[in-house]
Amino acid sequence: MEKIWLERYPKGVPENIDPNHYSSLVEIFERSVGKYSDQPAFINMGATLTYRGLEEKSRAFAAYLQQELKLKKGDRVAIMMPNLLQYPIALFGILRAGLVVVNVNPLYTPRELQHQLTDSGAKAIIIVSNFAHTLEKVVKDTPVQHVILTKLGDQLAPAKRTLVNFVVQYVKKMVPKYDLPDAISMRRALSKGRHQTYVKPELNHDDLAFLQYTGGTTGVAKGAMLSHGNMVGNLEQVAAMVGPVIDRGKELIVTALPLYHIFALTANCLTFLKYGCANLLITNPRDIPAFAKELSKYPFTALTGVNTLFNALLNNEDFQKLDFSNLKLSLGGGAAVQRSVAERWYEQTGVVLLEGYGLTECCPLVTVAPMNLEAYNGSIGLPAPSTQMKLVDDDGNEVGMGEAGELLVKGPQVMVGYWGREEATAEILTDGWLKTGDVAKVDEQGFFYIVDRKKDMILVSGFNVFPNEIEDVIALHPSVVESAAIGVPSEVSGEAVKVFVVRQNDSLSEAELIQHCRKQLTAYKVPRIIEFREELPKSNVGKILRRELREEELKNS
Repeated sequence: MEKIWLERYPKGVPENIDPNHYSSLVEIFERSVGKYSDQPAFINMGATLTYRGLEEKSRAFAAYLQQELKLKKGDRVAIMMPNLLQYPIALFGILRAGLVVVNVNPLYTPRELQHQLTDSGAKAIIIVSNFAHTLEKVVKDTPVQHVILTKLGDQLAPAKRTLVNFVVQYVKKMVPKYDLPDAISMRRALSKGRHQTYVKPELNHDDLAFLQYTGGTTGVAKGAMLSHGNMVGNLEQVAAMVGPVIDRGKELIVTALPLYHIFALTANCLTFLKYGCANLLITNPRDIPAFAKELSKYPFTALTGVNTLFNALLNNEDFQKLDFSNLKLSLGGGAAVQRSVAERWYEQTGVVLLEGYGLTECCPLVTVAPMNLEAYNGSIGLPAPSTQMKLVDDDGNEVGMGEAGELLVKGPQVMVGYWGREEATAEILTDGWLKTGDVAKVDEQGFFYIVDRKKDMILVSGFNVFPNEIEDVIALHPSVVESAAIGVPSEVSGEAVKVFVVRQNDSLSEAELIQHCRKQLTAYKVPRIIEFREELPKSNVGKILRRELREEELKNS
């Protein structure tokens, strides 16, 4: 079967990559900033950060973390912000200091934030002031010792910085009141760091680079330990697949997906930095009109996104009027790309919307459609070089060509394990093989197709939502007896959360329960539909059978 896959690779794509090409992400960074020093690295709100500027500011930040905060190699540092110029400065400053990055969703509720900061043991956090009120509520109950604050416009030119920060805080009132008296501003940290000594750490493939949080197969968020070796290996795999179409130092990739998400982190930030290209950072991609207006200002050549983003752009009149003559790479991931969207994308842009597949536990790339694909074919593509894949039945036996089975993955990109969770690691990793929980099949040409998800995860706009977490929050309401959460199709978000609830009395309403959830859950996790029932289907040992509810929902749709 492997020979069939290799025959489908575009010319020049190797069967294997050299995972030892670079010793660490820091080495990749140093080579790029040295070679492309005067090129733009990141663009945001009209401001440009060159590779030279990125090197100087991340060096100052690394020195501050080492000398002022006395953080040691291996300490964890959290970043909680949307796509801003401050993100890559913080990211590479942390990595260059030999520390471990803990990416945090800025939309987290206090409960979610407290769990991640406590579980990771983060000693410091860099956070945008818009979300500081969330941190204030829990910081005393976490290991965080240092809070570094930044405002949205802090990396813009002085006049624009003052204007943006004033409008954000006092006109749009986007910064709720907070009290973090011991916090230091990131601008002050950078100023101090410029006068301090940066000490380059010894890093190798075994050192951790990221604790990237995910629900794994079930339950609460767990930190996937992604080492420098994992990340370097995956970047080499990405390079093997997309490298042939990238013009070094000249591409401009649109980065609308948040950099705290593993997809944009690897596919956009790290990959295009490796090639000396520029990332156009979109801070609020939900504002589609403003997004389209921003795109009109730049000759963008690449764009990544999730299905819902592509769909929203296609439905915007201003986007339809854009010049797509420079666009040569469109990549969808995070959630299944719908055929109708892919076909409309090609009609609008003249570029095939390629689909990839990955997991947080794989940095994330596992498969991607080849760059020479002439039309969307509904597959998740071919395995990345040096990636082994097999499909197995419930007993662990490999299935035949065309048959469906659980997808298992092995390669240099597979995580070390889950932080502090040996049992959870053992459940998903066996002899280097990662159980994805996804059911797939492969055709005669070697293309893989996702058939179903073995796990109960719900995928909302590319983000993992886990039923256990939803049910745990709902159980906190005093009028709830029991509940079961499932995913149902949604034209807006791919899937939406639906919850079946058994209540103690009829006074409990759908609106009341949804409002309860909003206080505990990030917006995309909040149930969109609640159905009250007298009882829920259970197994003979009393386990609620979500599968039966999904099957019932499918029959009624």
